[in-house]
Amino acid sequence: MADRFSVIIPNWNGKRFLAACLDALRDQTIDDIEIILVDNASADGSQDFVRAEYPEVRLIALEENRGFTGACNIGMDAATGAYIALLNNDTEVERNWAEQVANAFAAHPQAGIVASKMLLFDRRNRLHTAGDFFTTDGRAGNRGAWECDCGQYDNGEYVFSACGGSAAYRRSMLSDIGALDDDFFFLLEDVDLAWRAQLAGYKVWYEPSAVVYHYLSATGGGVTASYHDGRNGIWLIVKCMPAGLARKYARQIIARQLSLLWDSLKSWRGQEARARLRGMAAGLLSIGGALAKRKRIQASKRVSDDYIESILTQA
Repeated sequence: MADRFSVIIPNWNGKRFLAACLDALRDQTIDDIEIILVDNASADGSQDFVRAEYPEVRLIALEENRGFTGACNIGMDAATGAYIALLNNDTEVERNWAEQVANAFAAHPQAGIVASKMLLFDRRNRLHTAGDFFTTDGRAGNRGAWECDCGQYDNGEYVFSACGGSAAYRRSMLSDIGALDDDFFFLLEDVDLAWRAQLAGYKVWYEPSAVVYHYLSATGGGVTASYHDGRNGIWLIVKCMPAGLARKYARQIIARQLSLLWDSLKSWRGQEARARLRGMAAGLLSIGGALAKRKRIQASKRVSDDYIESILTQA
């Protein structure tokens, strides 16, 4: 249906969070909302819980863990809405969240992505993110992370990216540029998609009235996050940074990667540091695949380097 709003929830052993997440979606102020939960072969009873307690939710039960990207892509393929939102299983949305996201898409036709205001679940006056940024040295980050929510992000505006924990996408944009890069598996896949959207001429609108509360890495993080951050961070730059900007900011980009390498080497006894080192090595060893994707992405670029530079944050 043309105005349908689809929500995709990837889940892996997150049963303890699902009631809060699904109850909030059940109570949304819009009627035509489709909820799809894609379960990554959970062993904690998540699937039986959803079948018994939330029969209105479409459950897609996978036989193996396909990661965040795999689960989300499967859900997006199954979705029927004009707007498709990804929502972490450890979130709770305000009652008018979907309505505010849909209104933002309607009000901003250039926007292919809408970012919500994400607050900490247990400290609801603290921000997780008010949209995401990307720096000239190749770092992705959350705007306003850990700040008190004191009104400084109460105005809607265009930003670089939306956090995948509550990112909403226009279906027509996904049909144009593709969904998440499944090779990323987990982490920075949302920024990669925002990069491709920005290069293709779509914008990202931050909507402060669309509010989400997030436990923050309740079902992910640690060693897994360190590995994928190290690997995917390299892929992201190789795939998406336009050649002119890569040359202009090469020293910054290389300096940051060397700093990450040095910090990890100094802390090599720690599991997370070793995981980051493995991830960085994997990123470099698989750079050929990223370069092949880069060729396709840059060939479809519809905006100038000057525009891209204007939406980056100076390091």
